[in-house]
Amino acid sequence: MVAAGSNRRRRTSLWALAALVALVAAIAGGALLHLHRDDNPGCASGAPCTRVLFLGNSYTSVNDLPTMFGDLAWSGGHRVETGVQAPGAWTFADHAGSPDTRTILNSKAWDVVVLQEQSQIPSVASARQAEMYPAARKLVSLVREVGAEPLFYLTWAHRDGWPVNGMPDYASMQKAIDDGYLGIAVEQHVAVAPVGVAWMSLVGHLPDSSLWQDDGSHPTTMGTYLAACVFYATVFSKSPVGLSYHAGLSDTDAAVVQAAAADTVLQNASRWGLL
Repeated sequence: MVAAGSNRRRRTSLWALAALVALVAAIAGGALLHLHRDDNPGCASGAPCTRVLFLGNSYTSVNDLPTMFGDLAWSGGHRVETGVQAPGAWTFADHAGSPDTRTILNSKAWDVVVLQEQSQIPSVASARQAEMYPAARKLVSLVREVGAEPLFYLTWAHRDGWPVNGMPDYASMQKAIDDGYLGIAVEQHVAVAPVGVAWMSLVGHLPDSSLWQDDGSHPTTMGTYLAACVFYATVFSKSPVGLSYHAGLSDTDAAVVQAAAADTVLQNASRWGLL
């Protein structure tokens, strides 16, 4: 019995090591197929399932938004498989020119492909026209070529704005980001996940540290959970209010975030191209 148990532990360790090596290799390559909690079978069972690929940068990868979204979806009864390509600071142009992005686009029968631009570019009109919009048009075309629906990830502004570019505070930068994403979304007939708009609905009602990390840019766990709730409402056209998965947040905080996401997305669905 001791020998058998020892062998099982040895095999388990070898499997764990192999899985870790594969995971590190995938992360190093910038692309990753996400696995979820043990009780979430994803698409493996062959049951109806939604496959969502996230193309972005650290606003997507910090706190692992794709997995958080997948686990939230599972708590709402939706089988989800997610993938991600999100190297730090990448832009639409980086993704549009990347062989790795094309490879992951063709790796699965994705239903939705989320497109997230670098955090500052959408707020500057000249940068939109020269960089963001040409690359966005190319990405939208690539996504549609593989039979998936593109979805723009409208992000939040920096906590202190971007004063050197004429945006002295958070509110002015957020408005510019909204304009940047909504402009190309209307042109390309692409839906929008309005994370930044939901974020703004909570600013002033919560301490800044609830949503932004100390750098005033990247999200806390609550900020990422807000994004996950917005994606849930956007992708499934259902409210996340009452879902049991809270990503470690208190019941009270999770309820506040769920309500903000539901109100933002579902009360103005036509603005986000969801009708």
